[in-house]
Amino acid sequence: MAFSKLHFVLFTLLALVAMASTQTIASKSDLFREYIGAEFNNVKFSDVPINPNVEFHYILAFAIDYTTSSSSSPTNGKFNVFWDTGNLSPSQVLSIKNQHSNVKVALSLGGDSVNGGSCYFSPSSVDSWVSNAVSSLTNIIQEYHLDGIDIDYEHFHADPETFAECIGKLITTLKNNGVISFASIAPYDDDEVQSHYLALWKSYGHIIDHVNFQFYAYDKGTTVSQFMNYFQTQSSNYGGGSILASFISDGSGGLAPQNGFFTACSRLRNQGKLGGIFVWSADDSKALGFRYEKQSQALLAAHP
Repeated sequence: MAFSKLHFVLFTLLALVAMASTQTIASKSDLFREYIGAEFNNVKFSDVPINPNVEFHYILAFAIDYTTSSSSSPTNGKFNVFWDTGNLSPSQVLSIKNQHSNVKVALSLGGDSVNGGSCYFSPSSVDSWVSNAVSSLTNIIQEYHLDGIDIDYEHFHADPETFAECIGKLITTLKNNGVISFASIAPYDDDEVQSHYLALWKSYGHIIDHVNFQFYAYDKGTTVSQFMNYFQTQSSNYGGGSILASFISDGSGGLAPQNGFFTACSRLRNQGKLGGIFVWSADDSKALGFRYEKQSQALLAAHP
């Protein structure tokens, strides 16, 4: 009888350990990400509320391989910093990470525009671009104490295969060198954009940790049911990927927080499909008191 009781106690302990492990794994998928610094409106890391029960990524916007002069031109992978360094400096990165153990900071490459003109992915060749990008980004990432990169090119002077090889080799090298621990991509529903990112996904999807799909690029007034369909479509396109839901703070597109965004996220989470939530951007959310950042993180922190 004592032997049976011992077995029962051991079985119970093992079950509890297994449950704890499962909850730990689940909590790591509770990812909240926010772009910051592109609009130079004095937003600081410390302005944004941080829930201790989520994994929190700031994404600095942007590092761009263009010259910093007023008449910017491509530099073939030699990246420069284009975010608000006065408020988002290396010391401020260290400070926010030291204050919050759940915070990581990444930088995003590219973006829509640079100094008033479109920002193009414009490599001279795969090898030269990758060599320059690895060198310049390693310097920036180490100077700013960063953890990962995000890819957000939206205009292209290169075919999809060249884009895939350049970005795939860049991510591979930075990971192999221990410079970054994660990488994400930020496509949206546009034929040219999708052709480039799907080529990248086909060849290098296994090294891309998160898909920051810009669901806010869909029409303003998107409904919950439309959003759910869009999410399913992009989950199929980026098969096996961790797809994040997203909204834009200024309400200019997609499914707005006040119109059912969190209803959609709850449904996706209950279905086990939600890879997290990201927001464009802290710069615009500052005027709103980060109301929807708080709500997003509360949803992610709650047990489904």
